[in-house]
Amino acid sequence: MQRSTTDVWVGFLVLLGAAALLFLALQSANLLSLNWQKTYTVNALFDNIGGLKKQAPVKSAGVVVGRVKEIRFDDKSFQAKVILAMDVQYQFPKDSSLKILTSGLLGEQYIGIEAGADTANLKDGDRLQSTQSAVVLENLISRFLYDKAAAPADQPGGH
Repeated sequence: MQRSTTDVWVGFLVLLGAAALLFLALQSANLLSLNWQKTYTVNALFDNIGGLKKQAPVKSAGVVVGRVKEIRFDDKSFQAKVILAMDVQYQFPKDSSLKILTSGLLGEQYIGIEAGADTANLKDGDRLQSTQSAVVLENLISRFLYDKAAAPADQPGGH
Protein backbone atom coordinates (compact mmCIF):
# COMPACT_ATOMS: atom_id res chain seq x y z
CA MET A 1 0.00 0.00 0.00
CA GLN A 2 2.88 2.38 0.81
CA ARG A 3 4.45 1.86 -2.63
CA SER A 4 1.14 2.52 -4.42
CA THR A 5 0.67 5.88 -2.65
CA THR A 6 4.24 6.91 -3.50
CA ASP A 7 3.72 6.00 -7.15
CA VAL A 8 0.56 8.12 -7.31
CA TRP A 9 2.35 11.15 -5.83
CA VAL A 10 5.32 10.77 -8.17
CA GLY A 11 2.98 10.48 -11.15
CA PHE A 12 1.06 13.57 -10.01
CA LEU A 13 4.27 15.60 -9.66
CA VAL A 14 5.51 14.48 -13.09
CA LEU A 15 2.20 15.54 -14.68
CA LEU A 16 2.32 18.86 -12.84
CA GLY A 17 5.89 19.48 -14.07
CA ALA A 18 4.96 18.59 -17.66
CA ALA A 19 1.96 20.95 -17.52
CA ALA A 20 4.18 23.74 -16.17
CA LEU A 21 6.73 23.23 -18.98
CA LEU A 22 3.96 23.24 -21.61
CA PHE A 23 2.53 26.45 -20.12
CA LEU A 24 5.94 28.16 -20.15
CA ALA A 25 6.65 27.05 -23.73
CA LEU A 26 3.31 28.39 -24.99
CA GLN A 27 3.66 31.61 -23.02
CA SER A 28 7.19 32.32 -24.27
CA ALA A 29 6.14 31.71 -27.88
CA ASN A 30 3.18 34.11 -27.52
CA LEU A 31 0.80 31.27 -28.36
CA LEU A 32 -1.00 31.56 -25.05
CA SER A 33 -2.06 34.83 -23.58
CA LEU A 34 -3.86 34.97 -20.28
CA ASN A 35 -5.34 38.42 -20.05
CA TRP A 36 -8.33 39.22 -17.88
CA GLN A 37 -8.22 42.96 -18.54
CA LYS A 38 -10.96 44.55 -20.59
CA THR A 39 -10.00 45.54 -24.12
CA TYR A 40 -11.34 47.54 -27.02
CA THR A 41 -10.63 46.65 -30.64
CA VAL A 42 -9.23 48.90 -33.33
CA ASN A 43 -8.12 47.93 -36.81
CA ALA A 44 -5.74 49.14 -39.46
CA LEU A 45 -4.70 48.28 -43.01
CA PHE A 46 -1.06 47.61 -43.92
CA ASP A 47 0.53 47.08 -47.34
CA ASN A 48 2.96 44.51 -45.90
CA ILE A 49 2.94 42.99 -42.41
CA GLY A 50 6.19 41.03 -42.85
CA GLY A 51 6.39 38.34 -40.15
CA LEU A 52 3.82 39.87 -37.78
CA LYS A 53 1.90 37.18 -35.93
CA LYS A 54 -1.27 36.89 -33.91
CA GLN A 55 -0.69 37.76 -30.21
CA ALA A 56 2.27 40.02 -31.11
CA PRO A 57 2.53 42.94 -28.68
CA VAL A 58 1.39 46.48 -29.37
CA LYS A 59 3.83 48.82 -27.64
CA SER A 60 3.96 52.51 -26.88
CA ALA A 61 7.16 53.92 -25.33
CA GLY A 62 8.29 50.31 -24.77
CA VAL A 63 5.21 49.40 -22.71
CA VAL A 64 2.84 46.69 -23.92
CA VAL A 65 -0.56 48.39 -24.34
CA GLY A 66 -2.31 45.69 -26.37
CA ARG A 67 -1.97 42.61 -28.56
CA VAL A 68 -2.63 41.65 -32.17
CA LYS A 69 -5.99 39.91 -32.04
CA GLU A 70 -6.41 38.86 -35.65
CA ILE A 71 -4.80 39.23 -39.09
CA ARG A 72 -6.87 38.97 -42.27
CA PHE A 73 -6.51 39.77 -45.95
CA ASP A 74 -8.87 42.49 -47.19
CA ASP A 75 -9.81 41.51 -50.74
CA LYS A 76 -11.25 44.97 -51.48
CA SER A 77 -8.12 46.98 -50.77
CA PHE A 78 -5.67 44.07 -51.26
CA GLN A 79 -4.04 44.87 -47.95
CA ALA A 80 -3.58 43.09 -44.64
CA LYS A 81 -6.21 44.01 -42.05
CA VAL A 82 -4.81 43.85 -38.54
CA ILE A 83 -7.22 43.87 -35.60
CA LEU A 84 -5.76 45.00 -32.29
CA ALA A 85 -7.05 44.36 -28.77
CA MET A 86 -6.01 47.42 -26.77
CA ASP A 87 -6.18 47.52 -22.95
CA VAL A 88 -8.90 49.93 -21.84
CA GLN A 89 -6.57 51.55 -19.32
CA TYR A 90 -4.56 52.98 -22.24
CA GLN A 91 -6.43 55.55 -24.32
CA PHE A 92 -4.95 56.92 -27.55
CA PRO A 93 -6.08 59.82 -29.77
CA LYS A 94 -7.92 59.00 -33.01
CA ASP A 95 -5.06 60.33 -35.15
CA SER A 96 -2.44 58.00 -33.63
CA SER A 97 -0.16 56.15 -36.03
CA LEU A 98 1.00 52.53 -36.22
CA LYS A 99 4.32 51.09 -37.36
CA ILE A 100 5.42 47.48 -37.64
CA LEU A 101 8.78 47.27 -35.90
CA THR A 102 11.31 44.55 -35.10
CA SER A 103 12.92 43.76 -31.76
CA GLY A 104 16.64 43.86 -32.53
CA LEU A 105 18.06 42.99 -35.94
CA LEU A 106 16.25 39.69 -36.50
CA GLY A 107 13.87 39.58 -33.52
CA GLU A 108 10.12 39.23 -33.38
CA GLN A 109 7.93 41.85 -34.94
CA TYR A 110 5.53 44.01 -32.99
CA ILE A 111 3.36 47.06 -33.57
CA GLY A 112 4.46 50.42 -32.26
CA ILE A 113 1.75 53.02 -31.67
CA GLU A 114 2.56 56.72 -31.52
CA ALA A 115 -0.02 59.02 -29.97
CA GLY A 116 -1.44 61.79 -32.09
CA ALA A 117 -2.80 65.18 -31.03
CA ASP A 118 -6.55 64.72 -31.56
CA THR A 119 -8.80 65.52 -28.59
CA ALA A 120 -11.08 62.53 -29.26
CA ASN A 121 -9.83 59.08 -28.24
CA LEU A 122 -10.13 55.80 -30.10
CA LYS A 123 -13.29 53.81 -29.46
CA ASP A 124 -14.17 50.17 -29.97
CA GLY A 125 -14.24 49.38 -33.71
CA ASP A 126 -12.34 52.48 -34.92
CA ARG A 127 -9.85 52.30 -37.79
CA LEU A 128 -6.43 53.92 -37.65
CA GLN A 129 -5.54 55.57 -40.96
CA SER A 130 -1.84 56.31 -40.51
CA THR A 131 0.18 53.09 -40.85
CA GLN A 132 3.71 52.20 -41.85
CA SER A 133 4.37 48.70 -43.17
CA ALA A 134 7.09 46.34 -42.05
CA VAL A 135 10.62 46.79 -43.34
CA VAL A 136 11.48 43.48 -44.99
CA LEU A 137 15.18 42.65 -44.79
CA GLU A 138 15.16 40.80 -48.12
CA ASN A 139 13.76 43.88 -49.89
CA LEU A 140 16.48 46.10 -48.39
CA ILE A 141 19.23 43.72 -49.49
CA SER A 142 17.87 43.38 -53.02
CA ARG A 143 17.47 47.17 -53.34
CA PHE A 144 21.06 47.66 -52.14
CA LEU A 145 22.40 45.08 -54.62
CA TYR A 146 20.34 46.54 -57.47
CA ASP A 147 21.59 50.06 -56.72
CA LYS A 148 25.22 48.84 -56.64
CA ALA A 149 24.80 47.03 -59.96
CA ALA A 150 23.15 50.06 -61.60
CA ALA A 151 25.76 52.57 -60.36
CA PRO A 152 28.44 53.51 -62.90
CA ALA A 153 31.89 52.16 -62.19
CA ASP A 154 34.40 54.73 -60.88
CA GLN A 155 37.02 55.93 -63.31
CA PRO A 156 40.49 54.64 -62.41
CA GLY A 157 42.60 57.39 -60.90
CA GLY A 158 39.63 59.83 -60.80
CA HIS A 159 38.65 61.78 -57.72
